Amino acid sequence: MKILRTMLAAILMTATFPALAQDADKAMAKSEKPDEAIPAPVRSITRHKGTFGGSAIAYTAIAGETYLKDKDGKPTAAIFATTYLKDNPEPNRPITFLFNGGPGSGSLWLHMGAFGPKRVNLPNAKDDGAPPYPITDNPESLLDVTDLVFIDPVGTGFSHALGKTEAKSFWGVTADAKSVAAFIRLWLTEHGRWNAPKFLGGESYGTTRSAAVVNELEGQYNDVGLNGVLLISTIMDFSLESDTEGNEMQFVILIPSMAATAQYHNKAGAGISTEAFVEQARAFAIGPYASALLKGKALPETERAAIRQQLASFTGLSEAYLENANLRVNASRFYKELLRDRGLTIGRLDSRYTGTDYDKAGETPDNDPSFYGIDAAYPAAMNTYVRGDLALKGIDRDYVSIGGVGEWDWKLGSRRDEQAYITVAPYLSRALRENSRLKIFVGQGYYDFATPFFAAEYSLGRPGFPDGRVEFNYYQAGHMMYVHDSDRVKLSNDIRAIIRRQK
Repeated sequence: MKILRTMLAAILMTATFPALAQDADKAMAKSEKPDEAIPAPVRSITRHKGTFGGSAIAYTAIAGETYLKDKDGKPTAAIFATTYLKDNPEPNRPITFLFNGGPGSGSLWLHMGAFGPKRVNLPNAKDDGAPPYPITDNPESLLDVTDLVFIDPVGTGFSHALGKTEAKSFWGVTADAKSVAAFIRLWLTEHGRWNAPKFLGGESYGTTRSAAVVNELEGQYNDVGLNGVLLISTIMDFSLESDTEGNEMQFVILIPSMAATAQYHNKAGAGISTEAFVEQARAFAIGPYASALLKGKALPETERAAIRQQLASFTGLSEAYLENANLRVNASRFYKELLRDRGLTIGRLDSRYTGTDYDKAGETPDNDPSFYGIDAAYPAAMNTYVRGDLALKGIDRDYVSIGGVGEWDWKLGSRRDEQAYITVAPYLSRALRENSRLKIFVGQGYYDFATPFFAAEYSLGRPGFPDGRVEFNYYQAGHMMYVHDSDRVKLSNDIRAIIRRQK
């Protein structure tokens, strides 16, 4: 259980909120009486205009529910999604399906932060404060090159189980992927888009979901071919971030992120570009540092001293602290220690953010300043926008932004090794080998400790991945790089380019 809790904390966009999950479970149980008649799906259709990627676009928005059904045709779940369709589209217009992570997070972050036609405008690397939060047009939306569908899996957003079906039956790597894949097939049929170029994208655990959904769409039945998969702040291999004693890779994959962060806060890397300093840190991490950790107690004292000195030069931490930590500093300690002399902690989702703790002498931060710096603005913006501009009525449930699921089933198979070593990367490598036109886009922020970029590079660089089919792009921000204006523009342009190439 300790390992599972740790992995869950590593991939959440923020810490898990069990109280919220319990409240959501109680609300579902109270509102979904076994013999209560299931109402018709709720939908709202509105028409709009905007300028995206420099092109004027008239489009239709559809905000509402799609019912998943069992083999007997009985509804089991209502999947809420927001669809944007260009009016009078060109032939073979691409369609992109997007979701966020958690598990337990609604799609509001990508929707209202990056790719939807409207976005909430936040200060860069600062607390969002109190409302009102400005909701503005989003010229970086991808509507000029693709139609968009933002999906909320069961337990997130407005999506929920129906009738006698238990919500927890959807809460697991495979069960969740099956439900999202089922929704995509229903959507393609309803809108007549089976032969359109298709892209699938997710953020954080949404990248894990992307790989698992690819396996459902292009795996056993292979009925839905994809042109591209968009991975934003990627986590594929959960062993890399497990804090189990003896797991040395958890320390190796953090070194480049620590170097970028130490440089950002003027603790290391003076006089050199971020890219160059990070490249030096990569070479040190996978070379001398990894070798030293693998030697364990057999590490010679002279080599230990040299490693300690180099580690200090990359992390900005003192040699005395590194020695006391046995050359192994986990992320939580780094958040607290790097700026201790300034009385500040740094963020997990985005280490450019800083916060002030009650206890400056503690070992770990009170909270993540890069999450409480954005957490109020996005739900406020989503609820305002969907019930305002999109005219959604008939749904009185709260929009679950994060924390809406209970215990997650991490099993990928029945074999013991598959349960102990959880990685979905092989799903993508197989899809690349069996679909010659598929391309993987990877977007990573240098200051992201929730899903470190070096871990993404490691897991997507294993044998089995064809050369030249995985494209990495890097940003001068963290987990949600789109809070940084210039990076939001870059992210949009990078993805726009791959959609144009792959359609």
